[in-house]
Amino acid sequence: MIKNKMRFGLLVAGIACLCNATMAQSVDQGKKFLYYQRYKSANDVFDKILASNPNNIEAVYWKGQTLLATHDSAGANDLYSKALQSNGNAPLLLVGMGNVELRMHKTQDARQRFETAISLSKGKDINVLNAIGDANTDAHDGDAQYAIEKLTQATQVKNFNSAETYVLMGDAYRKLIDGGNAVQSYTKALAIDSKYAEAKYKIGKIYETQNNKEIFLPAFEDAITLDPLYAPAYFELYYYWYFRDVNKASGYLDKYIANSDPGPDVEYMKTDFLFASAKYSDAKDKAQGLITSLGDKVSPRMYKLIAYACDTLGDLACANQNIATYFTKQDPANVVPADYEERAHIKGKSTDSAVVLSAFDDYSLAISKDTLAADKARMAAEASDLARKMGNKKAAAQVAGILYSTKANPTNTDLYNWGMANYQAGNFKTSDSIFCGIYETKYPGEIYGYLWCMRSKVGEDDSLGSNGYAVDAYERLAVVSDSLYKDAKTTKPADTAKYKRLIIESYSQLAGYYNNIKKDKEKAIAYLNKILDVDPDNADAKRFISILNRASQKQPAAKPAAGAAAKPKGAAK
Repeated sequence: MIKNKMRFGLLVAGIACLCNATMAQSVDQGKKFLYYQRYKSANDVFDKILASNPNNIEAVYWKGQTLLATHDSAGANDLYSKALQSNGNAPLLLVGMGNVELRMHKTQDARQRFETAISLSKGKDINVLNAIGDANTDAHDGDAQYAIEKLTQATQVKNFNSAETYVLMGDAYRKLIDGGNAVQSYTKALAIDSKYAEAKYKIGKIYETQNNKEIFLPAFEDAITLDPLYAPAYFELYYYWYFRDVNKASGYLDKYIANSDPGPDVEYMKTDFLFASAKYSDAKDKAQGLITSLGDKVSPRMYKLIAYACDTLGDLACANQNIATYFTKQDPANVVPADYEERAHIKGKSTDSAVVLSAFDDYSLAISKDTLAADKARMAAEASDLARKMGNKKAAAQVAGILYSTKANPTNTDLYNWGMANYQAGNFKTSDSIFCGIYETKYPGEIYGYLWCMRSKVGEDDSLGSNGYAVDAYERLAVVSDSLYKDAKTTKPADTAKYKRLIIESYSQLAGYYNNIKKDKEKAIAYLNKILDVDPDNADAKRFISILNRASQKQPAAKPAAGAAAKPKGAAK
């Protein structure tokens, strides 16, 4: 559904005869269609007006706004550029062109257009000020603070009575993520025009972002009570119930269609609803029909819907083909996290292990781009289940990283699980970076970082440990274990055996390294003596000290210096 682009500053009640063919075509009628997001009808009205009077400045301006609402910035640019050639001082056209320039990232040019329009209208034309407020709110590069400034100026014009101004002001506050002032502005609009459905609808949209259904659902219902022709509210109610109760959703869809222009968007919604109603084959066929009839103009999401339907129906080849086509045709900016999740889900069913493994990349993308903790957790659980079914430890390690990334405030347990999964997968450099690089720093008083840092380093070394990667890690483990061992004697005696064992293991390995690799018996003996400091009766330490000492004593005597006379046989001893 295309975003609501514009409003109009008239009462909107009592217009049930909008579609009466005998009604004279007028700018106000076109503006009403635009308010209801009936863009085709609005465009038709403005085209008819301009066909008979190409210099109708209001019709040109609102025709351009209709083009912008349907994302045709190029068309709006051409329209306003041509009109300004003969009406260069028309304030509304200057604002319209400034709106286009904001979308072209020409912010300084746009600001100059706006200020010129204000000057030409002496700052007293509410329609011009409203148009400036709307442009700066709707365009990505627009300045919401500037919009509020000019809309506030509009409220000070003599005989001000524009509900539209306050709706636009509410939009500007929403852009600034100031929900409180936005609601106040929409409420002021309703105080001026109690039937202004859009104001009530937009109050609902604010509370929808907070997931406060106790407020947003009644607000949408109130909007259609105020104005039964206001289709955007029907759409929101349809979309809410689409995932919860297809029977309720059906009624809102019918109302939405009845109050909307026919066209592809409506047909897409009908197709979506077939899928929601578990009519998967029908949904697939309708989507394929739209692809055939609309060709390159079809929304890429129809390919996605077919992929979902085929996935559900067990046609993996069809699902793979259509999800691939979807990603090829869809604008990357419009790809949502659920799209990556679905592609991962399809890949997870492949018989090719390499394809299945690539599913975890999609899960990573989906989780990193999603903003809701519940969605992140659900997708992480799906990835974890897939890794478990595969029995693939490397996949499990990747999932552990995904799980860790979902945590807003990860705990030591989360960090341990991530590191351990990589250790078990043989990703020793990664587990090294986690335990040595993160865990030891974040939790210096815990033994686990030092212990698994050491074991990761051992895993990185050769079978003999000849590179000495773990030497420093053993040193740190021994020192921390010794400190915790001494504390545990008074605080938690049951843990002393664990820490004592780690001290002995660390010094034993260091003694072996220095004796076997470095050939430094004195340093090896020094480490063995450290074992006796905590365990005076350690038989292994005593035995190896004795062996090393004897070995030192058996070193061969130094040879006589060159030229020294040899002692003759039989000489006195």
